[in-house]
Amino acid sequence: MKMSRNRTGYYIKEGFSSIFTHSLMSFASICIITAFLIIMGSFSLIAVNITAIVGELENENIILVYVNDALSESDARGLGSSILYTPNVASVNFISRDQAMKTFIGKYESTERYKDVEASWFRHRFEVFVHDVAEIAETQLALKDIYGVEKVNANLKIAQGLVTLRNIVSGASVVIVAVLLAISLFIMSNTIKLATFERREEIAIMKMVGATNSFIRWPFIYEGFILGVTGAMAAYAALWALYGLVAREAISIEAGFVTVVPFTNVYMPLLVVFAAIGFGVGVGGSGMALNKYLKV
Repeated sequence: MKMSRNRTGYYIKEGFSSIFTHSLMSFASICIITAFLIIMGSFSLIAVNITAIVGELENENIILVYVNDALSESDARGLGSSILYTPNVASVNFISRDQAMKTFIGKYESTERYKDVEASWFRHRFEVFVHDVAEIAETQLALKDIYGVEKVNANLKIAQGLVTLRNIVSGASVVIVAVLLAISLFIMSNTIKLATFERREEIAIMKMVGATNSFIRWPFIYEGFILGVTGAMAAYAALWALYGLVAREAISIEAGFVTVVPFTNVYMPLLVVFAAIGFGVGVGGSGMALNKYLKV
């Protein structure tokens, strides 16, 4: 056990030592890993925010359910439970005739023109919010079948457009991130392989003096691990700072349609992915690069 701990300590020490001995290549490896993870992470965060904006637009695409004029306000309110229990309905908001009248008049700067407008001209109604805008047509038909409902208005074309936009954004995001990930892994792995190539003579000498493959491999594995994780954490920190700056600028614009997802909502998945990629590229790249030079 003691020998095993001593050997592990030696491997880690050699890994750190090699980083400083070959500082230029180590620095290049870290920079490459950091740069590509920042690029990949940026596109991922852009995709997350676009999806959030589309989601907000979907939430604003409400259904208006108009109640039969013959029903009193209390009876009209009573329809709320039937509407709420309709499949795909998330929430409902009752609007009385008086509220509808005030909302209508409030849209205009000059209210004097509408002083003779009466509440009886309007209908009691419900604003209905749905879980999935893709099922809004089915929800509209179900709401029409409720006793006491006179009319149901739903912007089906807008809903279909939002569903199409959501699908395009989701599909494009997956493809772009996958391509960037593949390119990043390829370039980062080859950078580590290039660093290993610079030390091929050192590996050959160690083989000729009787060093085992595992004795040669483990310091490189630890070195790759340190480089990969260091690059990943540097990219994570840089992306966090950059995202915070962009988020503050976006919020300062005060555009109503701009939705910025807080970094706290994505920091853990992003951290796990970055750490996994850094570990995989560092350890995997070092291990694969060494196989060629260990066959001496």
